[in-house]
Amino acid sequence: MSIMPQKDTYTYEEWLNLDDNEKIDLIDGALYIRGEPSRRHMDVIRELSAEFTIFLRGKPCKLYTNPFMVKLSKKTVVHPDICIICDKNKVTGQGCIGAPDLIIEVLLPSNAGDSIFTKYNKYFITGVKEYWIVDPHKNTIIVYILKYDNYRARLYSENDILPVGLLPGLTINLKMIFETE
Repeated sequence: MSIMPQKDTYTYEEWLNLDDNEKIDLIDGALYIRGEPSRRHMDVIRELSAEFTIFLRGKPCKLYTNPFMVKLSKKTVVHPDICIICDKNKVTGQGCIGAPDLIIEVLLPSNAGDSIFTKYNKYFITGVKEYWIVDPHKNTIIVYILKYDNYRARLYSENDILPVGLLPGLTINLKMIFETE
């Protein structure tokens, strides 16, 4: 992501009035242009989305994909690649107000640092229960699960079966996710 330096700080209302705001994240009042996803990036998102979509049929939790707005505060709005929201009261016509239950960010070379550090802190502070950082080039996923006011991390690779902590009974064969070539 790159920062847009027109002003020092923006509000949610100012962000709403920007052209193409679905391609811009607002983090602590600073604007970040989201990088263009590669085919590999989109393949991984599609495969993960398919696993969640099938499992969630008929259940109260719902899956949303980018460009889906998540307003975490008056000065922080992000567009996760995938998010799952179990509280229907958080979903509005514009997106999600408050922390989703699960957020998945698939790294791009242009946003790796922002996703790992900046968004990690925002998701932790706002109470995202489960946060995944997917590296489609290394075929790994770091899963952070919020427990006792702390994120516990575990690294999964393409040969692992990943149990989804938020959704008991759902396991994902990562070989199927990363074998998209």
